[in-house]
Amino acid sequence: MDSASFAEVLRSALSHIPEERMAAEDLLNKYTPQHLVNLLHIIGDGTDDMAVRQVASIHFKNFVAKNWSPHEAGEPPMIPENAKIMIRDNILTFVAQVPPLLRVQLGECMKTIIQYDYPEQWPGLLDWIKHKLSDQQIFAALYVLRVLSRKYKLKSDEERTPLHLIVDETFPLVLNKFTKLVQIVNPAIEVADLIKLICKIFWSSIYLEIPQKLFDLNIFSEWMFRFLNLLERPVPLEGQPSDLDLRKSWGWWTVKKWTIQILNHLYTRFGDVKLLNKPENKAFAQKFQSYGGKILECHLQSLNIIRTGGYLPDRVINLVLQYINSSISKNDMNHQLLEPQLDIVLFEIVFPLMCFNDNDHKLWTEDPREYVRKGYDIYSPRTSAMDFVNELVRKHGKGNLQKFIQFIKEIFRRYDEAPVELKPCYQKDGALLAIGAVSDKLMQSESYKSGLESMLVRHVLPDFSSHVGHLREKAAWVAGKYAHINFSEQKIFREIFHCVISGMRDPDLPVRVKSVFALRSFTEACQDLNEIRPILPQLLNEFFKLVNEVENEDLAVTLETIVNKFGVEIAPHAAAFWKCLGASKEAEEADDSDALAAARCLDAISRIIKSINGLPHHFVQIEPILLPIMRRMLTADGQVFFVEVLEIVSHMTFYAPTISLDMWGLWPLIIEALGDWALEFFKYILVPLHNYISRSTAHFLSCKDPNYQQNLSEVLSKIMSDTKMEDGDIEPAPKLIQIVFQNCKGQVDHWVEPYLSITINRLHRAEKPHLICLLLLVIADSLYYNASLTLGILNKLEVASNIFDLWSKMIQQVKMNGTLANFRRQHEKKVLCLGLSSLVGLPADQLPDEELANVFKATLKLLDSYKNQIRAEEQIDAIHGINDFHSDEEDMDEEDFDKEVGDDDEAHSLKLQKLAAEVEGYQSVDEDDETDDDSSEDEYIESPIDEVDPFIYFVETVEAVRDSDPARYQSLMRTMDFDYDKLARGIYQYAEQRITETMKE
Repeated sequence: MDSASFAEVLRSALSHIPEERMAAEDLLNKYTPQHLVNLLHIIGDGTDDMAVRQVASIHFKNFVAKNWSPHEAGEPPMIPENAKIMIRDNILTFVAQVPPLLRVQLGECMKTIIQYDYPEQWPGLLDWIKHKLSDQQIFAALYVLRVLSRKYKLKSDEERTPLHLIVDETFPLVLNKFTKLVQIVNPAIEVADLIKLICKIFWSSIYLEIPQKLFDLNIFSEWMFRFLNLLERPVPLEGQPSDLDLRKSWGWWTVKKWTIQILNHLYTRFGDVKLLNKPENKAFAQKFQSYGGKILECHLQSLNIIRTGGYLPDRVINLVLQYINSSISKNDMNHQLLEPQLDIVLFEIVFPLMCFNDNDHKLWTEDPREYVRKGYDIYSPRTSAMDFVNELVRKHGKGNLQKFIQFIKEIFRRYDEAPVELKPCYQKDGALLAIGAVSDKLMQSESYKSGLESMLVRHVLPDFSSHVGHLREKAAWVAGKYAHINFSEQKIFREIFHCVISGMRDPDLPVRVKSVFALRSFTEACQDLNEIRPILPQLLNEFFKLVNEVENEDLAVTLETIVNKFGVEIAPHAAAFWKCLGASKEAEEADDSDALAAARCLDAISRIIKSINGLPHHFVQIEPILLPIMRRMLTADGQVFFVEVLEIVSHMTFYAPTISLDMWGLWPLIIEALGDWALEFFKYILVPLHNYISRSTAHFLSCKDPNYQQNLSEVLSKIMSDTKMEDGDIEPAPKLIQIVFQNCKGQVDHWVEPYLSITINRLHRAEKPHLICLLLLVIADSLYYNASLTLGILNKLEVASNIFDLWSKMIQQVKMNGTLANFRRQHEKKVLCLGLSSLVGLPADQLPDEELANVFKATLKLLDSYKNQIRAEEQIDAIHGINDFHSDEEDMDEEDFDKEVGDDDEAHSLKLQKLAAEVEGYQSVDEDDETDDDSSEDEYIESPIDEVDPFIYFVETVEAVRDSDPARYQSLMRTMDFDYDKLARGIYQYAEQRITETMKE
């Protein structure tokens, strides 16, 4: 098919006629080597209309993302090497020529290609960038260099080696272009786009570590001079969009944002010489500090823009205040620059940012949920203003705190004295926010804490009944901040507490949300629970209604607080709320709002159960309340809520002291659903079934009516033998077989052959490497369960030789980047080691000497790999030092085709884990993993083998062979060459070390 015909297919893919569109998509999914060539030609040619080119770019990006990575050994590549060469050669040209809408897709492709091919398969890329920088094709060069530098942003020191060459070769050229661009008088907006790319390149290169070339203070000074030039230069007024949402992402404001972000990052790293250890870092920091005052001066000038009514984007204000907040503790800059202007900054800039404004009012009215979300935005100017005030009174409270409180008192006075129609509501809102921001300082100060109760009564309590919604919101929030003070009269505590509870019924959503925040604090502070207990049903009723309206972290924390206080007492109320929602309706009769409310109620119940996990006796009380819900929702009638109910079953079967016979009554419902309509929920079913088998093993094994072993075997056999089910859909089945073998060691001999038979049958048809590995893990678990029985069955089925050949192949298989292709997780290696070690202990009539030697060597190599992975992952703590450096959000324009990590701790933690694992070529978090999202959790499922150390088990097995059959042992040792002998000694020493550590523990 030529390009013209291919374009017609793409055009048909846009058709509004379903049959025509589906036919086109079928053709597009039938890949040929010319496929990508045609797509790239259509994207870059420019003769086809934009819609067709966009469809082509999306298909091109998706196919490259899925198929560019190194293929499995023995499988033909989806993209042949000649096609890859053609794509690498042409994409560089097209990425500069195509419109931004297409460039973002090609940029994603380049990210994928660079990830896998640079530098080994694409050594000429760096020379291409240098040539284009010299040849005045600046945009293309900078764009590609940006993608290239991003590859190394979060890499470890060893993996950043290519970046040093990139910086050495390109930064002099980039700096030269940077200098010329900054010097342009009245620059066009295109200049801003180029400068922004340079900023991003610089950011990626310095994010974790300053490249050695920049430690040259002369070179660093050149860069700093350019950034300071950008910092102090006013943003052009001409050309700014009138729409504020568009203006904040306008090119020159984006340049300003990136400039400040880079300087903030450097200040965080090098703003305090005392915190640095390396001599070169100290010298670098001393040089950087010479710029600190200039940066602060520019920032103060920027803030003056909003003081005089000018415009600054919210993110710029946030970043500027972040820098100033950090400088507060630096006495030299504070005294010289900040102190003389502090009153202006505090009262005329920072405080107005804390006040409610017209934009807030519009959002409150038109989109209250977005207003609530924005209130938790760590990048907002209001959050930074609160941080500034808090930091100021914390570090320099003497004088400043008194001055600030007097300012707030004056606002309170003016509000109280003004007539209703002229009351300064916006300023009162800011004053309440300010009082809440400094609550910790005021509650610690002897001068102020005695007057806090009076302040609440005079200036906060009346606002609970204000006709102004945002004042009611702030009253609830401030009350929550001061709930723990020593009230002179409990009736005042109760009065405010009841106002908070009433706030949960407020007509305005933001008030209800802030009331939940306050509810948590008052519940914690309440010493006599009998004050709350009578209103607990009412309180929880309002709480669960709010759960249905909005998702918010305060809701979860508040519920946990209530559960900690009242424990199992609240479970009947949660169940009652479930019933009042009409959750017992047929699923098809419930409308969307009922379904959402029911799902969130179930989520709340699940949270309750998790929260009382340390109080096992409560589960006996809560179980009768929840059983009717669970029974109902585990049938086809409740399939809309099946996942939520399975989570509750999982908690009940895991946290309860024992699994009751009533809870066992849910097993047949789960198995029946799995065999009928619930296959799509198989991965969620895995956990509760695992809990039943592992925590109530005796009942699983002994009960005959129903026969749990039999019906589990039947449903697993049906699933494993289903030829229509994809490999990925059946993955929980082999995991369940593993769970049976691991938990029922020595007690299910009669199930070994049936389970091995369905495993091997599926193995013959399995295509996905991950499923193949899972099936081999079943065989390894069976060997650990009973090696003699298992090997006999494998020989009986005439598959032993093929199985062990495949096993060996999968263990040894590596990707083109040198990392293991299979069995990358510690748990997987452990299972394999236990299985192989069990084979080592078999007598000669079952495992001849030659096969024993092969198994012994394979086990040594696998144990060594396992040991290296353990040690590699122990380096996480060392790498955690980089967690001091915070990443900030990226622009979301057409060129930001990949997202920064952000400040999210969980995401950063995962990056650190990956980084540590990759030190030795093992990936505990692998972006190429073919498994489902939840598969990484398998490593943490509890099992009896958790208590078995594979190194000690191996050594004890070998020693048992030595003691029972010395001649066989000596014969085995003679087959070991120097390398294997060295491996064996290393494993023995490591096992002894682990024995010593275990004894100490």
